[in-house]
Amino acid sequence: MIGREHYFYSDLRDMEDKDILAGFIKQYYLDNPNIPNKIMIKEEIEDKRAIETWLSTMLGKKVEIKTPKKGEKLRFVEMAEMNSKVTLENKEKDKSEILMELKEVLELDKLPRKIETYDISNLSGEYMVAGMCVMQDGVIKKNLSRRFKIKTVFGQDDPRCMEEVIIRRLKHSIENPKGGFGNLPDVIFADGGITQIRAVKNAIQKVNADFGDGGKNQDIEEALKIPVFGMVKNDKHQTRALMDENRKELKISQNLMNVITKFQDTVHDTAISYHRKLRDKEMTKSELDEITGIGEVKKQALLKHFGSVEKIKEASIKELMEVKGISEAIAKKILGKEQ
Repeated sequence: MIGREHYFYSDLRDMEDKDILAGFIKQYYLDNPNIPNKIMIKEEIEDKRAIETWLSTMLGKKVEIKTPKKGEKLRFVEMAEMNSKVTLENKEKDKSEILMELKEVLELDKLPRKIETYDISNLSGEYMVAGMCVMQDGVIKKNLSRRFKIKTVFGQDDPRCMEEVIIRRLKHSIENPKGGFGNLPDVIFADGGITQIRAVKNAIQKVNADFGDGGKNQDIEEALKIPVFGMVKNDKHQTRALMDENRKELKISQNLMNVITKFQDTVHDTAISYHRKLRDKEMTKSELDEITGIGEVKKQALLKHFGSVEKIKEASIKELMEVKGISEAIAKKILGKEQ
């Protein structure tokens, strides 16, 4: 009546409605301070009393979970159910439209049900990593994201890094089809323009040469006919267009542009967060581990308190001594002020 929120869950086919409702109520109100006096649901749940007691304790007064059978309250429950069905139908329609538009724009023979995108992250050729994200049936699946540490490239060479990562990823599915990477993608998007597109194409050709066996393994050769496109950004680092291997920029709707932008931002965040993690780990190892008197426990306590090595170095002796186990002598060592 005054507002609505929608939550989507997958893989619930084997669960009963009452179990889904009970689980959702517990999860929703765990961190939600706006607990009502009454919660109306479609059907009875088994641990109703326990949930009522828990919610009443948090609210400080009685909370009831009701399953109305008639009247205005029943109509409220039916209205909520109808709203959820309409929302779900619209969501499925949106996903279908995204896939259909992608198929048309990319001139594909089949719907691109599985799209993978890749991005390289490094700092002047150091801590080189890559991120991979997956869009399954028009939805970005963050749980299918993967991170790679570059193994064979030394120095700043993003195309060669991209080539290495694609080769490793494709080999995973060919050598272990039931592994964590699942099936090969229908389409690959590279974060960048023609240079990155060519790097991905080169990688696919090399894997084909290794596993296609000169045309003897036609199943693998067919599976490796993966279309490749680039996600191009403008001077402000904003997604501008999709590009094909002939440098042609493809016209897409604003709705699809929003999806591609989110996809590109997600893979960029995946790559750069891994890069920062490795960089921070190396900085921590190279600086704090060399200070006498600081073991793993004190190191973790310092990082938890200050958040980073940089902030530890900016702290005063007094501020450092606020951390458990850090004496004045150790604080002076950290700041290089010991006599």
